[in-house]
Amino acid sequence: MYAIIETGGKQYKVQKNDILAVEKLSANGGDKVQFNTVLLTGGKEVKVGDPLIKGAGVQATVIDQIKDKKVVSFVKRRRKSSSKSKKGHRQQITLVKITDILETGADKTNVQEAKSGKGLKIDYSAKVKTKNKIEKVLEKTKAKPAKNMSVKKEDKAQKETKAVKTKSVATAIKKKDASTKSTAVKKEAKKKSS
Repeated sequence: MYAIIETGGKQYKVQKNDILAVEKLSANGGDKVQFNTVLLTGGKEVKVGDPLIKGAGVQATVIDQIKDKKVVSFVKRRRKSSSKSKKGHRQQITLVKITDILETGADKTNVQEAKSGKGLKIDYSAKVKTKNKIEKVLEKTKAKPAKNMSVKKEDKAQKETKAVKTKSVATAIKKKDASTKSTAVKKEAKKKSS
């Protein structure tokens, strides 16, 4: 069985277990959505909508919110202007896996309708943030050793800075000595030559 649905101003022919990349939807990964704009269903019997089939729907689960490949728009105006413009764009898309095609009764299900995600800001760095949260939780469970370790790290850092400061002072003293020696050698050379 297959169906033709419309979403994001485009039409898609879908079957069960298909994975689609559609225009951005307002849903997170793992959410279940339903496309209610079904134009045609097929299988043993083909039903054509006028323009939509009443009561039909296609259910899907959102896999992830991603960005498409980069499209570069390069414009060069010739003839006396020497003007160029280069712009890149990555379209935001939603990966969806089709789970079920319903010919009737889609309006009675409690699955949320697939709505456009236009204007919805999606945080693509959420995966990194969840890893950081997990690490923080692990540190809190081992609270006592973590505190002792942080104190030791601070002590080591202070010792290293002190060592670096003493090295820099020693090199400055050596430079001063070298410069005073070179001036003394120059004065002796002048006395010998005169």
